[in-house]
Amino acid sequence: MWQHGTRSSVLDFNDPFSTEVKPRILLMGLRRSGKSSIQKVVFHKMSPNETLFLESTNKICREDVSNSSFVNFQIWDFPGQIDFFDPTFDYEMIFRGTGALIFVIDSQDDYMEALARLHLTVTRAYKVNPDINFEIFIHKVDGLSDDHKIETQRDIHQRANDDLADAGLEKIHLSFYLTSIYDHSIFEAFSKVVQKLIPQLPTLENLLNIFISNSGIEKAFLFDVVSKIYIATDSTPVDMQTYELCCDMIDVVIDISCIYGLKDDGTGTPYDKESMAIIKLNNTTVLYLKEVTKFLALVCFVREESFERKGLIDYNFHCFRKAIQEVFEVRMKVVRSRKHQSHLQKNKRPTPNGTPRMPL
Repeated sequence: MWQHGTRSSVLDFNDPFSTEVKPRILLMGLRRSGKSSIQKVVFHKMSPNETLFLESTNKICREDVSNSSFVNFQIWDFPGQIDFFDPTFDYEMIFRGTGALIFVIDSQDDYMEALARLHLTVTRAYKVNPDINFEIFIHKVDGLSDDHKIETQRDIHQRANDDLADAGLEKIHLSFYLTSIYDHSIFEAFSKVVQKLIPQLPTLENLLNIFISNSGIEKAFLFDVVSKIYIATDSTPVDMQTYELCCDMIDVVIDISCIYGLKDDGTGTPYDKESMAIIKLNNTTVLYLKEVTKFLALVCFVREESFERKGLIDYNFHCFRKAIQEVFEVRMKVVRSRKHQSHLQKNKRPTPNGTPRMPL
C-alpha cells in the first residue's frame, strides 16, 4: 500500500517553531465521535472496517502531512475527554497558529453535549484567532436515511447558530458537512477544508477554467493522488458521482501501476511523469488522467467528440502543467524565506543557561 508522507508524534508544547509555516488543522469532538478514524482513512488508506479496532485516543497527537505541492499541513488530533481549557493548558498558543478547526459530531448519538462543547470551543478559539475556519463534520451519517440526514443537519445547524446568536457572536461562520468514512463524503469534506488553506486557490481555479474552456472539457479536478483530496476544480458545480468516479479512477491507476508499472527488480514508483490513463464510459464520456507533479494529477471529464482533438488537449495540458510548476516555484521561494526567518528567530532564543545561541 502506498502511504502518505506523514509523521506522527506526541505534541511538544514547548517548541513555538514546531509548526514552521504549515497551516494547522485541529480535529476536535467528544470521545468516540470518529476523529481518529477520519484521519486514518483519509491519510493512511486504512480500510473503514479496520477502524472498528482503533483504540480511543488518550493523548494529543500531531501529524505532519507534507507530500504534495499544496497539501502541506499539520493535523492535531485531540482526545475527546481532554479539558483543553484547563488553566495549565496553553490553548491560546494552539489556536493562535490554527488555520482550521474541525469539530466532529456523532450524528447517531445524542448531540446536545457535543453542541455545548462546540459552542465553548468555537467562542474561545474565535477570541484568540478570528481567522480560524470552523468546520463541522456531522459524522457517521451512513446509518441514517436521507430524510433523517437532512433533518439532523438542519437541527444541528439551527442550534449551533442560535447558541452563537445568543452570545452575540453572529459573525462567526460555521460550515457544515455530512460525512461518513464508508463513502467519498469524508474526502470531499476534507477537500473543501484544505482548499480554504491554500492561498493559491484562486490562481489554480483560474488556470483550470482557462484549460477546460480552451480544450472542450466538461469538468476538471486537480487531485492530491495519495489522499484523493481535490485541491482545486473549475468553477462549474461539483457533482458527487463525478467526484466518486475520479477517486475510483485514481485507485485503478495506482493499483495497476503498482502491479505492472514497477521495474523487474521491484524498484521505481507507481506514479511518475509518464503516468496517464484513459477510461471510456458507456455514456459517451471519457475520463482522462495525467500526471501534473510527483503528487498531483489532473482528472478530466471529456465528451467523446471533444476527445477526438486529443492533440489540442495535450498541448493545453502542457501549458497548464508549466503554469502549475511556476506557481509551485513561487510558493517554495516564500516557504524557504519564511523558514529562514524562523531559523533566525530560533537561534536568537536564549539557551537554558541564559546565554544566547550562536548562529549556525
